[in-house]
Amino acid sequence: MTLKLVIENVKHKPMRSFLSILVIAVPVAGLLTLVGLSRGMLNDAEHRARGSGADIMVRGKDSNAALSASTATLSPKFLDYFATLPHVVATMGVVTHSIETLLTVNGVDLKDVDKLNPIHYVAGGGFQGDYDILIDQYYAKQKKKKVGDTMEFMNKSWRISGIFEGGQLTHILAPLKTLQELDETNGKFTLIYLKLDNPANTQTVIEELEKTMKGYPIWSMEDFATRIEASVNQQGLNEFIGVIVGIGVVIGFGVVCLSMYMAVLQRTREIGILKSLGGSKGFILRIIWMEALFLGAGGTLLGIALSIGARYLIQTLKPATFQVEIVYSWWILSGIITLAGASLGALYPGLSAASHDAIEALAYE
Repeated sequence: MTLKLVIENVKHKPMRSFLSILVIAVPVAGLLTLVGLSRGMLNDAEHRARGSGADIMVRGKDSNAALSASTATLSPKFLDYFATLPHVVATMGVVTHSIETLLTVNGVDLKDVDKLNPIHYVAGGGFQGDYDILIDQYYAKQKKKKVGDTMEFMNKSWRISGIFEGGQLTHILAPLKTLQELDETNGKFTLIYLKLDNPANTQTVIEELEKTMKGYPIWSMEDFATRIEASVNQQGLNEFIGVIVGIGVVIGFGVVCLSMYMAVLQRTREIGILKSLGGSKGFILRIIWMEALFLGAGGTLLGIALSIGARYLIQTLKPATFQVEIVYSWWILSGIITLAGASLGALYPGLSAASHDAIEALAYE
């Protein structure tokens, strides 16, 4: 009986109900997309770091945080020193250069790359000239590029000699010496990767390095992943998500409150009939509350659908720059948040409807 009344009430004004659901859905979709984007970007950075095949990373003294920008300050002599350490089986020096928002090109020696984690090509092959580059399949899709095409960055024209699988170190690789010359780094590196004979020896090697390289950030790849997440959190991501949650609650409250209040005004006579037939205040309040929950649930489901659509759009247009994951746990959390806001929004209209005098309500035109 109650559920049927709620459904008929929603169907009575379909456009108002749909607009209410849509307005609730927008902040839900924004919240889920933001959470999915942050989780996706973190996991992608972590995945690519592990995709290097290294166990330890050493950065220059000017880099004191996992995501801070740094220049090439590491001497090539470090490579010779690291190679003499027990348990170190391979080393690789890398020069990084930012070319787009959230995208860098890494200068590498492909022989060193293959020692850590061989490149798996989708098309083409290694460098054939000083201004050849390799790009991963995601960046190739984003830029609509194929082997043999050219790209412009750092005021130079680069030829794509190969396309490799995603998740390996970075999205763009260039010849190490070429990038060092363009950046005028005098043969130095931005960071150096070390591969060990056994990952279990990572902490032992780090302790040995810290004795002789004071002031240099030295991290295991596991520690690096942790620092990435900590660095992002320090930039206010959690606070920003909290603001979005707050906005969602306020919007859910406001939209439902307005919608239910208008519904109560339009159904004053109907409410009078229900009360004259013996409907209690609790019964009237329950109808309004259930309708509010219906709108909140509809807004949540539509918001989830919109977030999936947003993810598909982002992954289609910018698969290399942005990575978005579906975080299922936040579907439940966003639903709870939305229903809480909807319940609060239904409180005043519900109490107002329940307090109507039956005789006055029946006389309402």
